[in-house]
Amino acid sequence: MEAKKIMYGATLPGNSTVEMKGFEIPVPGHGEVLIKTMATTICGSDIRCIYREHTGKGAEGYIPGTVAGHEPCGVIVEEGPGLRRFKKGDRVIVYHISGCGVCNDCRRGYYISCKSPFRRAYGWQRNGGMAPYILAEEKDLVLLPDELTYKDGAQVACGFGTVYEAIGKIGVSGSDAVLVTGLGPVGLAALMLSKAMGANCLIGVEMNDYRINLAKRLGLVDYVFKPGEDTLQKILDVTGGYGVEKAIDASASDPGRQLAIRATREWGKIAFVGEGGTCTFTPSPDIIHGQKSIYGSWVTSLWKMEELVERLVRWGIHPEDLITHEFPVERAGEAYALMAGGQCGKVAVVFDE
Repeated sequence: MEAKKIMYGATLPGNSTVEMKGFEIPVPGHGEVLIKTMATTICGSDIRCIYREHTGKGAEGYIPGTVAGHEPCGVIVEEGPGLRRFKKGDRVIVYHISGCGVCNDCRRGYYISCKSPFRRAYGWQRNGGMAPYILAEEKDLVLLPDELTYKDGAQVACGFGTVYEAIGKIGVSGSDAVLVTGLGPVGLAALMLSKAMGANCLIGVEMNDYRINLAKRLGLVDYVFKPGEDTLQKILDVTGGYGVEKAIDASASDPGRQLAIRATREWGKIAFVGEGGTCTFTPSPDIIHGQKSIYGSWVTSLWKMEELVERLVRWGIHPEDLITHEFPVERAGEAYALMAGGQCGKVAVVFDE
């Protein structure tokens, strides 16, 4: 009898550590593929809901012992029976939620919003990308164009898709000054995509010097301010006293959200993408009298993710530019600790070809 092949993947016990465990390399069944993982990036939700402690419920409820990593990208190395589109050798992004496929949200492409008990998220309720191989359903895949790297694709799988959805809801264009509060990886992605869409003035607000300097080095901001009592006035000053047309909050903080609302001009639009926290504002002066709209936006759909990778090629931009640190999976503990500390841009775990 042939011995089963073993791989080692990173799991998150919930005490700010990483535990490497052995797993059998899976065999794809009907409608499934085996993907050789090439890159997996770390998301802020991994830190918030799993790494430090297991706080997530429902959609963000981590099953202990599951291979972490919901931002994977790789190449198909083995086909299961019944495939309809993808094949061995295809470079693919894994949409990190595997929805039931038949509810209203799934039929819209929004697996993220699937409420079925059959819904399982990679890296949360089913094994994810912090291992050399990942078993995925064909319906969860997005083709990675040759012009994009695996590290580009890993970021599309969550962070850039999240921002692209939000930008679509508020309609960023060349007519707009755009404010982004919170310049972690999602906020930086918001600036990169807003710039690609032609925004004529890009303003960031962030307290972390490392991330401020990263945004400047990448040429993603025209102005960047630290939060303070005079920050709103500074934004008004650089926008002719009017405020910005569009704002995106990626800070998930009450002050950051308040600033995004109040720094937006009349008839402007605001998107909240940062998870958790609260927002304290006074409806009449803050939004009603100014005819402002606030949008909530959670990840994106399959078809929008496919559209995004097409646009990334057209615009000639690369999400991997936001990656500041890379580690092999054997050093995943260092990767998660760095991401949790915040003195970084995006952090990636990469695998050999």
